[in-house]
Amino acid sequence: MTRLRLLPRADRRIRLGHSWVFSNEVDVAATPLLGLEPGSLVRIEDARGNPVGLAYVNPRALICARLLTRDARGTIDADWFGRRIARALQLRERHFAAPFYRAIYGESDGLPGFVVDRFGERLVVQLNTAGAIALREPFFAALRGALAPVGILVRNAGSTRELEGTPLLDERIGDLPPEIEVLEGEMRLLAPLLEGQKTGYFFDQAENRARLARYVRPGDRCIDTFSYVGSWGVAAGLAGASEVICIDSSERAIEFAARNGERNGVKIDARCGDALVALAELASRGVRAEVVILDPPALVKRKRDLEPGAARYAALARAAIAVLAEGGTLISCSCSHHLPAERLLRIAYDAAREAGRPMQLLGRFAHGLDHPIHPAMPESEYLKALVLRL
Repeated sequence: MTRLRLLPRADRRIRLGHSWVFSNEVDVAATPLLGLEPGSLVRIEDARGNPVGLAYVNPRALICARLLTRDARGTIDADWFGRRIARALQLRERHFAAPFYRAIYGESDGLPGFVVDRFGERLVVQLNTAGAIALREPFFAALRGALAPVGILVRNAGSTRELEGTPLLDERIGDLPPEIEVLEGEMRLLAPLLEGQKTGYFFDQAENRARLARYVRPGDRCIDTFSYVGSWGVAAGLAGASEVICIDSSERAIEFAARNGERNGVKIDARCGDALVALAELASRGVRAEVVILDPPALVKRKRDLEPGAARYAALARAAIAVLAEGGTLISCSCSHHLPAERLLRIAYDAAREAGRPMQLLGRFAHGLDHPIHPAMPESEYLKALVLRL
């Protein structure tokens, strides 16, 4: 197997548990990086030639290698994948009553580049790196052995395609309906499987939506922005909100939000439009809500986008506060890894201070346990959900 030697001290982070090797950490004089086939397996060794583990490589990417195992003599085959998948499923099956969750979460489950969302008997698989694509056959063999899916939708995340230099994946295997039912707590929701956003549904906020009942009282008005299929809004209605307004820029998403309200006995005022414009229009009419939810897509996708993205979060916070009733609850979320929770909190606090309204932090949450955080990899923690009272 090809060797990839690291520069002095470049192995320290890896030995502490991280699984990424950056291109500037490779001793290219001793073991040239260019010319290696993207996705091929390499044996990582430290500057003294001691084994570190096995990885797959991509010389085109800044993250040029991702560690699979610390056993330098190991074999990456269907049996190896089967053991990793079994360990990941053990966590989910212990804590979830129904098979609707993120079954595999990349590096946190010891499977870098692989993401699997489970919708009962159907799976959405993301192969997000050149290495994941190269290893798809043994991975799929193990996945079929563990879950026996009737249908698999294969995709890759747009955020990594450019970085990895991989082609767009949109492959349909087996029985895949255009929309799928998702069971989340008491809710029975429909989501667009084939034409939906990312994997079709956002499981990462499920535990936070379950917490929403604590902050909603009978008779409350709730405004759910960036609502997608209306999961937050339906959860608010089931918790007792008498009026739920869902806002999303996608007409298709808003159609699903309205349908999901009907399916769950929740009356939803579904509005298609820009969140900032819609919130400003509601504020101008004197509409006030006891609960406002801000759950936008990632507004800071890269480090260099931090300041313009933070400005967008600030504009949303000001617009939400303008419609928030006295003593109301603002749930402010960010799925941007590069925006720290402290910065998101400061943005909301500054917006409240500008409005002359005292603010209290009631809770700070991340993604659910089907998105476990790797202690040595801060990159595995991306979601922030702040519960604020004004």
